[in-house]
Amino acid sequence: MTERRTLVAIPAWNEERSIASVIERVREHRPEADILVVSDGSTDRTAEYARAAGATVAVLPFNVGVGGAMRTAFLYAARGEYQALVQVDADGQHEPAELDALIDGLDAADIVVGNRFHPGSTYVVHGPRRWAMTLLSAALSRMAHSPIQDTTSGFRSAGPRAISLFAVEYPAEYLGDTVGSLTIAIRHGLVVREAPVTMYFREHGRPSKNALWSALYLGRATLALVVTLLQRGKRPARADLA
Repeated sequence: MTERRTLVAIPAWNEERSIASVIERVREHRPEADILVVSDGSTDRTAEYARAAGATVAVLPFNVGVGGAMRTAFLYAARGEYQALVQVDADGQHEPAELDALIDGLDAADIVVGNRFHPGSTYVVHGPRRWAMTLLSAALSRMAHSPIQDTTSGFRSAGPRAISLFAVEYPAEYLGDTVGSLTIAIRHGLVVREAPVTMYFREHGRPSKNALWSALYLGRATLALVVTLLQRGKRPARADLA
């Protein structure tokens, strides 16, 4: 187990009801980690409550989505020379007690994705979303020459090489923060692994995806992967990515 200077990045859009609780739980399990909340165009008191809970807060003037918020977080991590970054949702669905598994997994990988579909998990997805996840899993696993079962999980960690890459090249489009970022990482030769995690229901509010969005999920997810694969990759800005 390697000691790493760690940043926990929490993208948040109007999560004033849960953000303080999430920060408190992260502090409980990783008190030595720094916490950055990226308030993604929030119109409520998310930023205020996050600061009061002891987190550093980056305020984006308008909503750019999770990909754009995480691009900000990776740039912050690169400039701060962090050796690990862990993405945690602001809505309380991720279990901070499992931060250790994601961070320790960086001993053997550049990115560790939290897998919600391990044996014993109660997390279930049906219909178009499940079809999309199965298709994307097959495609990305083949690219990586290693099984990646949960391609759309937002609970994941990144080591130094991934931080350096994503500070320069991180997709902000739909599914860019999950499928797109994994595609870019694999293209640059980074090692991707998974660790079993638990997913809870949201603590407050409602999920952003309605029934129509779920119906479109399969086509849009597949398109996101195709577009990313067709894009011409930028050269890494850091020599250690070669």
